[in-house]
Amino acid sequence: MISVRIHTRDGERLLAACDAELLGRTFKEGEIRLKVSEIFYGGETVSEEAFRERMKSVTIMNLAGPRTVTMAEEEGYVSADAVIVIEGIKHAQAVVL
Repeated sequence: MISVRIHTRDGERLLAACDAELLGRTFKEGEIRLKVSEIFYGGETVSEEAFRERMKSVTIMNLAGPRTVTMAEEEGYVSADAVIVIEGIKHAQAVVL
């Protein structure tokens, strides 16, 4: 399952999404830290199909987790070159034009 939350501000819709089991965890590698906070990423838990639909309705994405990021790659929203890995956890950000 994927945890999603849509944040709206100044006409932009940001989709924060992560593999649900990562909520509340922090990953560190060198100077880089990824905090998968419930405040930012937590909202509703949805199926992979519902997540794919949510990606179609936003302008910005902040994604964490192997399943979540891989689905965004498969849908063409994220390039593999734009993905970073922190303690084995994929993370990507995307702007949808």
